[in-house]
Amino acid sequence: MSVTKIVKLDNLIPEEGHIKEAADILASGGLVVMPTETVYGIAANMLDKKAVDRLYQIKQRPKDKPFSVHIDSIEEVWEFAEEIPMRAYKLMSRFWPGPLTLILKAKAEGTVGIRMPDNEIALRIIRSAAVPVVCPSANLSGKAAPVNFKEAIKDLEGLVDFAIDAGPTKLGVESTIVDLTSACCSQVIREGAIKKEEIESVANKKTVLFVCTGNSCRSVMAKALLEKKIRELKRHDVEVLSAGMMASGMGATEETKELLRQEGIDVSVHRSQRITKEMLDRSDIILVMEKLQEQRLLQLDPRIKNRLFLLKEFAKISNNKMDIDDPIGRPLEFYQETLRVIAEAIERIAQII
Repeated sequence: MSVTKIVKLDNLIPEEGHIKEAADILASGGLVVMPTETVYGIAANMLDKKAVDRLYQIKQRPKDKPFSVHIDSIEEVWEFAEEIPMRAYKLMSRFWPGPLTLILKAKAEGTVGIRMPDNEIALRIIRSAAVPVVCPSANLSGKAAPVNFKEAIKDLEGLVDFAIDAGPTKLGVESTIVDLTSACCSQVIREGAIKKEEIESVANKKTVLFVCTGNSCRSVMAKALLEKKIRELKRHDVEVLSAGMMASGMGATEETKELLRQEGIDVSVHRSQRITKEMLDRSDIILVMEKLQEQRLLQLDPRIKNRLFLLKEFAKISNNKMDIDDPIGRPLEFYQETLRVIAEAIERIAQII
């Protein structure tokens, strides 16, 4: 039996030297007991067969029961999974980092479980190790998952190389596991820290995304008007987003704020945001103001083709022009006409989503 090095770390301000030491041990094939927000886990380098075999042996776990991958950013999901459904992105956006494990179709074959823990120590170690990390609970199979370091190290001292004592875990309940490999639905395999009702509510919610250039007028108007309509209809199953192709954190234009104020809507706290791939992935319908924006988004992600539309397609069209032009720098009357066209489109969208 070897000696396990044990260190104490602060969850909020972990000592960087010990983080690097744990990451180096992982990368070189060692096993590390580390905290997450749910329970303590045993981390290993997924690419190191000897490390993974040793992990199976220590946990006394059957080899037909695979370990989940732990990641530190949503972008990493694509390294391990494919054919990722929209429901997955909705759940990732709402619950990651956090106590949610998603089962997806693996890139290689079969399925893969993926989770992003909400614990600074775990995230820093995963990031620093720069290898795929598996991290099952730090207990022998059949025993309760440990929610504090004393429980975690009890059966593992001398069997692992490094162990981090960070006190009790924040939640003390294992992650919820959701199988998303079915084309039609989400199946909760294990209800943990997140309740089944919460999972179903988020997974089944429709997401509408409005995109313009700077996210300071047209998309702000569209989002605000649709949110107002949804409230009037007493619906709770629709999420509305807005973004810009070149947004920079600015607020809504004064004209936009004034016109929406007349509609009983306050957008004074709005700050523009740039469009991201994650927004596109989780949106059921994406509505742009101009053909140029449509073309650029298709270049960014061709897979969204069947979910991408010009907003004016849903308005009463008085001419063949399908763009809703940018009112920036134009007279207030131009803003008013822009709002009128957008409002027409929103009425129809509210009926079909």
